Amino acid sequence: MNKFLQFKSLNKTSSSILKTTLLSLSIFFSNTLFAANDLTTKYNLREPASVMAADLHIVHWVLMGICLVIFVVVFGFMFYSIYAHRKSKGFKPADFHESTTIEIAWTAIPLLIVIGIGIYATPLVMAQKDTTNADITIKVTGYQWKWGYEYLRGEGEGIKFYQTLVTPYDQRINKSPKTNNYLVEVDNALVVPVDKKVRVVITANDVIHAWSVPAVGVKQDAIPGFVRDSWFKATKIGTYTGQCSELCGKDHAFMPITLKVVSADDYSSWVSTQKDGIASNEVYNIDPKNDVLSKLSTDVDQQGGL
Repeated sequence: MNKFLQFKSLNKTSSSILKTTLLSLSIFFSNTLFAANDLTTKYNLREPASVMAADLHIVHWVLMGICLVIFVVVFGFMFYSIYAHRKSKGFKPADFHESTTIEIAWTAIPLLIVIGIGIYATPLVMAQKDTTNADITIKVTGYQWKWGYEYLRGEGEGIKFYQTLVTPYDQRINKSPKTNNYLVEVDNALVVPVDKKVRVVITANDVIHAWSVPAVGVKQDAIPGFVRDSWFKATKIGTYTGQCSELCGKDHAFMPITLKVVSADDYSSWVSTQKDGIASNEVYNIDPKNDVLSKLSTDVDQQGGL
């Protein structure tokens, strides 16, 4: 009789735990749904502003869906087994040895999933490297701690400038209130026309940096002595920001990227204004003894041209 009462008490306790768990999960998922709007801005990828970024979003969500299915199946099976085979229910553990069939299955299934993901994502990876037929080619050089830009081909050829953070120092050390553009304000935005293929040839002058603008789907390491390239085709007029995405020293957090996408007419006007000021305002003076850009131009031309 005592054993029966003890067993009944354990069942009530297990039932109470299950109800509490289900209630907690219900509250969690309800709060998650209510917070969906925040998720799109805080935890999601940035809204795509280029063809490549839009394709990356699709691949991202397909892979997230696959991961979610795997998560639900694995943990669902695990928690079901824990609950259905619990000791308090009087379940006795099975006594069996390894199963070759099961081991083959749990090796082959993940392998097939990974191969499928690779086949699905490979065309996008290949497209990212297709920098041919660019309308504009821009050389991007990372410095400690700023960016250098030089327009090599297309409308704007010959324009070059630095891009440096202009957020006041007092804001950085918390002596004055931070603005909405904290740590993303620069003196010279990189300007490109909308609906034009822009090739970016990326290198660095000192240490490894990474040029990253998520909205247009570009993230490429900038390595001293090496030439890496990528491309984007912005489809929306606007201003988009990024950051150096490779730890590069004490001021790594203070070298933002600002990309301004404008209409074709506005771009032509900007180019005209910049070229008018080139002769009277050399903003891109470089020490000839440490001129990575000149060497880079030679190296790239030898590799097949820009």
